[in-house]
Amino acid sequence: MADTPPTYVLYIDDDAGLRRLASRSLARHGFVVTVAEGGAEGVALAKAQRFDLIAVDHYMPGMDGLETLAHLTALPDAPPVVYVTGSEEGRIAVAALKAGAADYVVKSVGADFFDLLASAFAQVLERAKLERDKHAAEQMLRASNARLEALLREVNHRVANSLQIVSAMVRMQSTALADESARAALEDTQRRITAVAQVHRRLYTTNDVEQVDMREYLRALVDELGETWSSDAEPRTLSLSAEPIRLATDRAVSLGVIVTELVSNACKYAYPLKAGEVRIALSQIDGDRFQLAVEDDGVGMDVAAPARGTGVGTKLIRAMAQSLHTIVEYDVGRSGVRATLQAALG
Repeated sequence: MADTPPTYVLYIDDDAGLRRLASRSLARHGFVVTVAEGGAEGVALAKAQRFDLIAVDHYMPGMDGLETLAHLTALPDAPPVVYVTGSEEGRIAVAALKAGAADYVVKSVGADFFDLLASAFAQVLERAKLERDKHAAEQMLRASNARLEALLREVNHRVANSLQIVSAMVRMQSTALADESARAALEDTQRRITAVAQVHRRLYTTNDVEQVDMREYLRALVDELGETWSSDAEPRTLSLSAEPIRLATDRAVSLGVIVTELVSNACKYAYPLKAGEVRIALSQIDGDRFQLAVEDDGVGMDVAAPARGTGVGTKLIRAMAQSLHTIVEYDVGRSGVRATLQAALG
């Protein structure tokens, strides 16, 4: 086992007799002691060489203990300081602790004082070691988290790029089909892939790799849906009102797919051969829950009628809502349709 390295101590006191006693007594406790006869000399020594601990007496001519302590604690990588004060001076001890002293010892006559000082040194050194170990562990944890975040960001980047390639391939396939219903089904698939890809794009372009800002995400998603569904022949206005709610990745994907399906349904069926508006709103309710609403002012819907198209969209909405532990409810007793869901934030 390697030898324990020596502990270097600086003892600052204007009393020459106490300095000699300190050197002998603390050396017997295993410390390598340097002495200084005043605050100015002590600060100069602390600047010139490295000490593991410093003891400072309060009453000294010129620069007293508190002033000396202020200079010592201002040094780069300052060592811990044990303050030495009289038995009737609790106020001064408190002031020293507030000013940055690691501990204090009451000065007394006899060898007991140096035993107490050595005991205080040992306790301060142990606390300093624990603090260094804690700091080192925190640094390692931060470095590990930084590496993990970089890895997750790269994974999300690759996933988003891969989904973008898949989306382009689906789009190319749809344009090559003559069958209108098959082409429409592939276009729906392409929009669903885009909804998922947008989540991963948000994750690698922000500092948070675990949660998605739903306001930013839905804004990008709604913009893409607007470009898809609005045309000169059938203009569609998509309006978004969303609070900056943050959801975990899987919940953001589920909500994005639901928004894509509800908005697509409204754009397809609410306004046959005329202009119309679809409104999307996301808000926080009851502190730990959120509400999504997608509504239009169109022709309405018959909830008892079979699903139009392939029915995949309806199944997806139900499945995504179940993953959020909720259901989508439809209000049809009004002009148009209002679809809502409420779910927990976490």
